[in-house]
Amino acid sequence: MSGLAVACRRVVHIYRAEAGDVVALSGVDLSIGPGEMLALVGPSGSGKSTLVALLAGLMRPSAGRVNVGTFDLGKLSDAEISRLRGTQIGVVLQGAARNLLPYASLERNVWLAQRRAARTEGIELEDPERILDLVGLRGKGAARLTDLAPGARQRAALAVGIAASPGLLLVDEPTSQLDSHGRDEVLDALETVNAERGTTVVVVTHDAEVGARLGRAVTIRDGRVGAEGRGGQDFAVVAGDGTVQLPPDVLGHFPPGTLFTVDQADGSVTLVPGGAAQLPESHTGDAA
Repeated sequence: MSGLAVACRRVVHIYRAEAGDVVALSGVDLSIGPGEMLALVGPSGSGKSTLVALLAGLMRPSAGRVNVGTFDLGKLSDAEISRLRGTQIGVVLQGAARNLLPYASLERNVWLAQRRAARTEGIELEDPERILDLVGLRGKGAARLTDLAPGARQRAALAVGIAASPGLLLVDEPTSQLDSHGRDEVLDALETVNAERGTTVVVVTHDAEVGARLGRAVTIRDGRVGAEGRGGQDFAVVAGDGTVQLPPDVLGHFPPGTLFTVDQADGSVTLVPGGAAQLPESHTGDAA
């Protein structure tokens, strides 16, 4: 299967709780082309894992639209979304052990992950040993979880995630708690899957180096797309509602309520602080 495109439009997600509602995502706009590799980066609690859970259909957005390929996930039944996760969307949860049965061999783990796809017309499945080979685990089909080093465990989890040849692979923190060698092995495996299958790959990570390696890194901050990195350069992103999040190092110098004038000339836009000093005090309070 070739890669699936992803589109999020003004996505909002609110966690309801007795102590008060928590807004995890507040208007996310994001497009991912088929076959792209993308890292979602940002601090804990920024909304990265929530966004991936929505892409996987594990939750539904409170508002907005989430499209994977030709499917609007908000319009599908639970059974239809479950079928998508068994065929066209692969999910690798954080922590290798959460994706593998410890008492089963790696080959059987992969085979079990293929069962729904095997009953679906039109899907051709690869042999589990070939899938293990794809992630750098050639000859390890008889091994079990406890036989593997941490990096190999994570690659085994990836093998389960790609068992049904999905068009979209969602991976949550695959390199956390790995040394640099284990991290590079996992990233090599993801790049191989992407190159050989054309799979769209979305990785949640705290590691900026992972984002740089994947080529495109989208920063989620306070439930919004805060910035985007491409080819080692960071860019601010204009959201669907016209807002732009300034980089944290810039915000550190300008407290909330700071006024700017916006100058546009010769194709460039310049923000000039100090507008508050030019207004009467009563107007400054109203503007803030």
